[in-house]
Amino acid sequence: MEVENKQIIFKGYIEGPPKETDMEFKVGKKIKLEAPKGSGAFLVKNLYLSCDPYMRGRMRDFHGSYIPPFTPGSVIEGFGVSKVLDSDNPKFKPGDLVSGLTGWEEYSLIYRTEQLRLIEPNDIPLSYYLGLLGMPGFTAYAGFYEVCAPRKGDYIFVSAASGAVGQLVGQLGKLHGCYVVGSAGSSKKVDLLKTKLGFDEAFNYKEEKDLDAALKRYFPEGIDIYFDNVGGDMLDAALLNMRIHGRIAVCGMVSQHSTSNPQGTQNLFSLITKRITMKGFLQSDYLHLYPRFLEDVISLYKQGKIVYIEDMNEGLESAPAAFVGLFAGNNVGKQVIRVAAL
Repeated sequence: MEVENKQIIFKGYIEGPPKETDMEFKVGKKIKLEAPKGSGAFLVKNLYLSCDPYMRGRMRDFHGSYIPPFTPGSVIEGFGVSKVLDSDNPKFKPGDLVSGLTGWEEYSLIYRTEQLRLIEPNDIPLSYYLGLLGMPGFTAYAGFYEVCAPRKGDYIFVSAASGAVGQLVGQLGKLHGCYVVGSAGSSKKVDLLKTKLGFDEAFNYKEEKDLDAALKRYFPEGIDIYFDNVGGDMLDAALLNMRIHGRIAVCGMVSQHSTSNPQGTQNLFSLITKRITMKGFLQSDYLHLYPRFLEDVISLYKQGKIVYIEDMNEGLESAPAAFVGLFAGNNVGKQVIRVAAL
């Protein structure tokens, strides 16, 4: 059987913020719904696709990162949840549900299986394997427990706190007995942080003319842990407000993703005077912890001790606009594209 395969194509390397026109929605050539014999590959039907800020880095002609750039004229790649239709790989059989890197298209032939995981059916939404139980959730878990080294009673600040990573960091902080404040870019997001996600306080950074003064208002005794998702001016302000022996987990720099000339950080002298530990990390550094993460977070979710917010767009054709919207703060929670029903 041959079917049409709708796809999102990356048109070419970019400078500045991503635009919808940097991508093209097209109907690819018809494909057979089978995995080639002897290939070791398997064919999947993509159900959900993830929009993540790191993908902006793959739109540059830069080969010195931890993940290579996209290939112009080819299908965009990202994390997805998929159903196996046909397989030439003994580890995966038709009907299996998997999460991992796939194409932004209806059907993908997958050869690389590193970091590809089988999903055991349960009563948790499948899309959560792109957020709460996927790369962002594991980033939050590993970053919080391994990089931040939290102690009960710590004062924690989380930027981009309503996003895919930040919302879980804040909830883990509260469960650990910490005081947690988050920043976000709208009054709606601030309200969600305080009413649904359980943050002690939250503020709209767009309404603050002086970020240093804002942090002093919310942390008059200083910050023990800053979980940094944005970099830029917020990181500079946080450095001034850290307590002695504070820890900064540098998870993302979304404020710098859309510029070819990232701004410098001015307040690094605070690292010395306050003996601050500042560490960048990738979730892939801690893959040995993934089974524990899955067990812990599934248990907390089923007990109702944590919640997760998604922003779901319908249809593959909505993917470019959804991805571009990440950089304008249009999404509320984890941005996901529903491509097809199970």
